[in-house]
Amino acid sequence: MADAAKIRVVIVDDIAETRENIRKLLQFEPDVEVVGVARTGKEGIQVASETQPHVILMDINMPDMDGITATEQIRAKLPGVQIIILSVQSDSNYLRRAMLAGARDFLTKPPDLDELTAAIRRAGQMAAVEQAKSAATAAILSSPGGVAAAGGFRGGLPFGKIITVYAPKGGAGSTTVAVNLAVAMHSAEKPVVAVDGRLQFGDLSFFFNEQGRNNVADLAPRGDELDVEVVEEVLLKHKDTDIRILAAPPRPEQAEAVTGEQFGKILVYLKTMYPYILVDTGSQLDDVTLAAIDASDIILLLTTQDIPSIKNIRLFLDLANALGIQKNQIMMAMNRYDKRRSITPERVADITKQELSSIIPLEERLVVPAMDRGAPFLLQGRNNPVAKGITDLADAVVNRLKELEEAETSPV
Repeated sequence: MADAAKIRVVIVDDIAETRENIRKLLQFEPDVEVVGVARTGKEGIQVASETQPHVILMDINMPDMDGITATEQIRAKLPGVQIIILSVQSDSNYLRRAMLAGARDFLTKPPDLDELTAAIRRAGQMAAVEQAKSAATAAILSSPGGVAAAGGFRGGLPFGKIITVYAPKGGAGSTTVAVNLAVAMHSAEKPVVAVDGRLQFGDLSFFFNEQGRNNVADLAPRGDELDVEVVEEVLLKHKDTDIRILAAPPRPEQAEAVTGEQFGKILVYLKTMYPYILVDTGSQLDDVTLAAIDASDIILLLTTQDIPSIKNIRLFLDLANALGIQKNQIMMAMNRYDKRRSITPERVADITKQELSSIIPLEERLVVPAMDRGAPFLLQGRNNPVAKGITDLADAVVNRLKELEEAETSPV
C-alpha cells in the first residue's frame, strides 16, 4: 500500500532509458514515490487515471500525443494533479504553451537532481492545496442547500460580482468610465479585475498604460478547464494600483477566435477569483457583449446628452425587458455632462424612465491628457468634479450589489 504522506509521481517519457534514469534519481528520496510510468501521452492519461498521482513528470515530444496535449487532457480530468514538463528544448514558446496547458513547472533535460526534487516538492505542496480546496468545495456543495447554505461561498471564497459597462451608442466614453470606476472600486481587501470586452479594437490595457503578450484569446480555448495559475499568467498587472487586466487580442482578426460562449465562461471563472469583475464592452450587441450582459450582476448603461444616445438607451431598455433582465440589475449614468446644453439629466431620466445613479461632468482638460498618458485620472486626486462623479458611481454600484445580495438571501 502506498504511503499517503509521500508525493506520488508518474513519469511519462517515450525513451525507456530516460524513464529509468529519473526513477533511479528519485528512489532514494524519502518523501517521493514513483507510482507509475508511461511511454506515450495517451498511456500517460490512462496511468494518471489509474494511479491518481500528485505530480506527473511529462516529456513534450512523444509519438502518439505530445506532452502539452496530454497535459491539457489530464488537467481537464484531474485538475488537482500538478504537471512538470521535461524537454530538451528550453524555448520560451514551449514554456508559455506548457503553462497555458496547465503545467506547474518546466525543466530542461537532463534535470539536475536538486532542481528536479525541488520542483516535485513545490508541485506536491500545490497538489495538497488543490485537494484541500476540492474537499472543501465538495463538502459545501453536498451540504443541504449547497452553495447558498454556505452564504454564497465556494471553497471558502465568495463569488465575485460582474459589472458590465455598456453604452448603446459609441462615443460615450465607456472605456474611460470603466477604467476609472475600476480604480475607485479597487482595494486590497476587494481587488478588481478589468476585462476588455471590445475584442476587435479594445484598448482597455492602453488606458492603464500596460501591455503584454497574453490576452483573452489565450484563455478562450480552455474555458472548461481554467485554473488560477493559468489565469494569473495571462492577466496583466497595473503597476500603480495592482488592478488586474484581461486584455483584448492585439489584432482585430484574432478576436474571431473567441466565441461568446468562451468569453462568458471566462467571466464566470473570474468570479471565483476576484470580488469585482468590471467589463468594458462595445456598443454592438454581438455574441461577446451579449455574453457579458448575460453573466452580469449589474449592467451599467452610459448615456450622454445627445438625442441618438438617449434613443439607443430607450431601445436597449425595451430589449432588456424582453430578455427578462431585472430592472434592479440595470443602472444608468450620464457621462460628459455639460450644463450649457439644453438636455438636462432630469429630462433624460424622465424620457428613459430610468434613474441616473451618477452625473459625470465634462472635463476635457483633465480627462483627455490622462487618457493620452495611459494614467487613470482618478489617480491625480478625487476632489475635482469629474472624479467625484466616478466615486459617487462606485458607491452607488457597491450599494446596489449589497441590495441585490440581501434580496437573494432574505426569506421569501
